[in-house]
Amino acid sequence: MITESITSTPVDRGQLGRRAARGALVTVGAQGVKIVLQVLGVVVLARLLSPGDYGLVAMVTAIIGVAEIFRDFGLSSAAVQAKTLSKAQRDNLFWINTGAGGFLTVVVFFGAPLVALLYGRDELVGLTQVLAFIFVLNGMGTQFRADLDRRMKFGNLAVVDVVAPALALGVAIVAALEGAGFWALAVQQIATAVVLLTGNAISAGWLPGRPRRAPMKPLFNFGWQLAGSQFIGYLGNNIDSLTIGLRFDATALGLYNRAFQLLMTPLGQLRAPTTKVALPVLSRLREDKSASDRYIQRGQAALGLTLVAGLGLVIGAAQPIAEVFLGSQWTDVVPILRLLAAAGAFQSLAYVGLWIYMSHGLTKELLQYTLISVTIKVACILTGSLWGVVGVAWGYALAPALAWPLSFWWLSRKSFVDVKPLFIGAGRVMLLTTLLAAGSWWATWLSRDLPAWAQLLVATGAAGVVYALVVLVLAPLRRDVLSVVAIARTASRRSAR
Repeated sequence: MITESITSTPVDRGQLGRRAARGALVTVGAQGVKIVLQVLGVVVLARLLSPGDYGLVAMVTAIIGVAEIFRDFGLSSAAVQAKTLSKAQRDNLFWINTGAGGFLTVVVFFGAPLVALLYGRDELVGLTQVLAFIFVLNGMGTQFRADLDRRMKFGNLAVVDVVAPALALGVAIVAALEGAGFWALAVQQIATAVVLLTGNAISAGWLPGRPRRAPMKPLFNFGWQLAGSQFIGYLGNNIDSLTIGLRFDATALGLYNRAFQLLMTPLGQLRAPTTKVALPVLSRLREDKSASDRYIQRGQAALGLTLVAGLGLVIGAAQPIAEVFLGSQWTDVVPILRLLAAAGAFQSLAYVGLWIYMSHGLTKELLQYTLISVTIKVACILTGSLWGVVGVAWGYALAPALAWPLSFWWLSRKSFVDVKPLFIGAGRVMLLTTLLAAGSWWATWLSRDLPAWAQLLVATGAAGVVYALVVLVLAPLRRDVLSVVAIARTASRRSAR
């Protein structure tokens, strides 16, 4: 049996901290560029394509996207968190993910007429068949990316993660200018998958060998339980799009999708890299409770004082944001944008819980909690749909507000993590966010006669003033801010070494 380990060399605490700090800095920087590209894509393509174009693509991705979970089967995270991983195990995982991706491509390709039948739109057949090829492309790239994550090659990942959407956006803009309609969005997704596969494979610097005998059961045990949680989570995360697509029409779904893409997709892109850094670090710190607790609390503060606080500005200044980034013809997205921002705030506060579940191998417990949270979300969204698309957004916002405290409570019963400081820290963040939302809304109202871009500048300035005043007045928040600033400075110094 082959047991040669790829990355089992012990890493001392200081070296781990330096690598984590550098990784965090590089990853956040890359995500900043990706956010710019994402917003640029929304701004440009929203003026070239119609809500109906976006709605059609959203209809397909809401249905077939679930197959992406079974293509990965949780094996990328299993490879990252494993204490040791042999080359034979890595090669086997490559072929498993590739085989699963190829199988799903065939299933989705020939099942395309069923997707069209579900929505009653014949044009979805060809669109579904083209998007089916993403599965085999992503399957081939899964373990290359996991290997880079495991070896903390965050710089390589950052370059690929920036180049791929940049090139794909250029292709989509050219296609849209040529009158391709919704096909421009399909081509964009295919181009992204191709560049990601090519870039990650080159960066990883290895080619898979033939399948060999190796101990795979621990990886499968971790993977299938995580995949179960991801499957249930996917259904919960897409019940809003499914409900709108089935109950209303492509235009309604397109409006909701644009609000989601403008806000929630960049927000997810900012949160996801924190898991890339936190998972390998917390996996190595799980035997040191005090160090692990400190890392988690600082991570929550970093998310709360940046992302969550920024969502307060979105809630208060949603109208000028929609006009500036989407155009005056998209003003119907304003109430949706506000509600999605509220949902994003609660989701971000709960995000550190995901780090704990995964780094401590609590995939069974994560699956149990996910069942509960998805049940809450489905109930809220289906009830909200009685009041139209905005009602769906209300349900989407209410669900995480109800579910995130349950996650911490569940962790307090299933792990040794001290969750009381997490509840207290979340309370401080929500107070700050509420005040920022109120301040930016008031500033927007006062400047209502100005152009949208000027209203946004006024609201942003008001939010900055409120942020500074609250931090100066409230000592606990001031300590949180200083802690986050210290982390950023440490990351910057260590990255420069």
